[in-house]
Amino acid sequence: MPWRQVDPMSERHRFITDARRRIASFAELCTHYGISRKTGYKWLGRAEAQGSAHLAEHSRRPHTCPHATPERLVTRLLEARRRHPRWGPRKLLKVLRRRDRREGRCESWPARSTVADLFRRHGLIPPRRRRRFPGHPGRPLTPMTAPNVIWTADFKGQFRTTNGIYCYPLTVQDGFSRYLLACRGLSGTTGAESRPIFERLFREYGLPEILRTDNGVPFATDALHRLSQLSVWWIRLGIYPELIEPAHPEQNGRHERMHRTLKAETARPPGPNARQQQRRFDAFREEYNEERPHEALQDETPASFYRPSPRPYPAKLAPLEYPAHYEVRRVSTNGGVRWHKQWVNISHVLGEQYVGFVEVDDGEWDLYFGPIKLGRFHERLLKVEDAFGRLARHHARV
Repeated sequence: MPWRQVDPMSERHRFITDARRRIASFAELCTHYGISRKTGYKWLGRAEAQGSAHLAEHSRRPHTCPHATPERLVTRLLEARRRHPRWGPRKLLKVLRRRDRREGRCESWPARSTVADLFRRHGLIPPRRRRRFPGHPGRPLTPMTAPNVIWTADFKGQFRTTNGIYCYPLTVQDGFSRYLLACRGLSGTTGAESRPIFERLFREYGLPEILRTDNGVPFATDALHRLSQLSVWWIRLGIYPELIEPAHPEQNGRHERMHRTLKAETARPPGPNARQQQRRFDAFREEYNEERPHEALQDETPASFYRPSPRPYPAKLAPLEYPAHYEVRRVSTNGGVRWHKQWVNISHVLGEQYVGFVEVDDGEWDLYFGPIKLGRFHERLLKVEDAFGRLARHHARV
């Protein structure tokens, strides 16, 4: 037997019928229906005057509004907006008032906010695209206590050399000793150009424990856990990618301070071409590491404090290993895995990588990429929630 559906209109009809049949006193009837006597008399009077067909709610909109914008002004405003769809209310009001002065009219135009509401009601203002802010793990707190615990990396702001070609300097520094490991002028902030620089550094100096960067490309993306192709490679090497908070360069203050000196000594004025500019970078790096005293190092040089890492760069990436009770899946090239014949989107940056699922509750699984917890997989929804607290977006290339 289906549930009995009750709506206000049917209740009002039943109330009017019971009131006319006088099955109880009016006060008891109102109490039974949960309304006041004033409301009961209102609906009963409306039914007797207009009939039971007029029991719908009336609009509460006032019949008149003394401060409403006159219709003639509304028409002129809408015509002006349609003629100039990219002009805002302020510009249009200025033009219309100027026209009134030339024609000897004196109109009382509404405020700019009122005009904006008018345009919005008539569909003349397109809805603003909402900007999505990806999650973030928060302020990095790992201390720089020894060489190679933390390397910092960043792109110094791009500039043009004298021949008009843009230069994007990639800088990598040891956080503890301030040793400038690399300063290389690239043609763009791409992972394809950046990876060979890091590979050469890893071969020469060994592997750090952490690489701290900002949230820009190629270090981070809007994918699951802010992963990029570069950071996925770092994780495979046993390096933890650590991000500073957006719009907080002071969290990488040592690196930013080095950039200030770098810019003053190598890019003001810039070199004539990329080759000459790189020679300036190399000369600056040698002087910065070997000759220039650093106040934070008791006026010693960064080279006197830095030692290469004991962790060598491997000739081949070791396969990721997960505990035996993990459900291991291989992410396809379009960014997803199969889960009981269903498709689960992960992230295209993890294409051809193995991820592990460990059940933490009924239908709830933690998702890992190596030692990194990426988020929570909801089996019922077939969705992955980022470890930073947002549902992973569809980054698969389908």
